[in-house]
Amino acid sequence: MKTKIITLIALLLCGTSIYAQDHKTLVAYFSWSGNTQHVAEYIAKETGGTLFRIEPVKPYPTEYTPCTEVAKKEKEDNARPAIKNKVADWDSYDTVFIGCPVWWWTAPMIINTFAESYDFKGKTVVPFCTYGATYRDETLAKIVELTPDAKHLKGYGVIGRDTKGITEWLKEIGQLKK
Repeated sequence: MKTKIITLIALLLCGTSIYAQDHKTLVAYFSWSGNTQHVAEYIAKETGGTLFRIEPVKPYPTEYTPCTEVAKKEKEDNARPAIKNKVADWDSYDTVFIGCPVWWWTAPMIINTFAESYDFKGKTVVPFCTYGATYRDETLAKIVELTPDAKHLKGYGVIGRDTKGITEWLKEIGQLKK
């Protein structure tokens, strides 16, 4: 009887460690000014996740006003800007953080392109965003709306590149690396 119990405990422990090794996190983000990149890097460090930068084939203007004009036109046209790169080994990820800045009261249109490029069925999506003043909730909701086949965890938004509070949020949603 003792041998059976020890064997059962060993199998359970082995199964737990196998799950922990198989559970992979992706931190996908689009960043124009560097704020979202800074936050994404922090999230990846705290979760043990793999970073994936969502980069447009045609870069956005580097000056603020011209960039906002392009972003506004994309939104008005319901555009889908092409993405330069693909996530390697997409199927191996269980959890996908998706982050972006708030542009014109919502997620930039390149986030639509990203969400429409992959199958989110069976994945857990965690939205995050950076913003200057408002529309955090609308942007987080947009990411959820774009990934209806996924399970969703509570999103998070930060002003600029402020990482204060992120560790506590990750702990709250069960995504903090142990």
